[in-house]
Amino acid sequence: PAAPRPCTFPAKLWLLVNNPRVRSVRWDIRGEGLVIDQGLFERELLDTGPSAAGEVKIFKTKNFGSIIRQLNLYGFHKLTMGPFGSAVGPRLGPLAAGDGGDNPDGPQHHFWNPHFRHGRPDLLVKIKRLTKANKEKLDAGLEVPSRLPDDFQH
Repeated sequence: PAAPRPCTFPAKLWLLVNNPRVRSVRWDIRGEGLVIDQGLFERELLDTGPSAAGEVKIFKTKNFGSIIRQLNLYGFHKLTMGPFGSAVGPRLGPLAAGDGGDNPDGPQHHFWNPHFRHGRPDLLVKIKRLTKANKEKLDAGLEVPSRLPDDFQH
């Protein structure tokens, strides 16, 4: 029997970045950010046919731009590649030496979210989808409810 599929975008990302068979998404060298190899990601996870993550397609889209949009909706921030291929972000300093954007396989994208950390699946509940209603609640200082998919509640 297949494992239950995660229902939120951050949970899907968590499973992908921690799956040794998936080569297109990985942690940066500090385990505080996500590096996505666009060309490989498109072939590995968005193309037709079985993916490296399993027989079932993880994402409903074949458009990489839709993945970027989801990252933005869930509060991920794109970090720019600094000198020597290191990523530089807000208050973070160099993060991912060796993750240069000059990959022959296509561009690499580095994203950061304060609640997406290597070895900390418990933080995933703090990642909220930035809908208009949620943004209004957060701006008003109210709590936005969230729950972990069943896969993470053990």
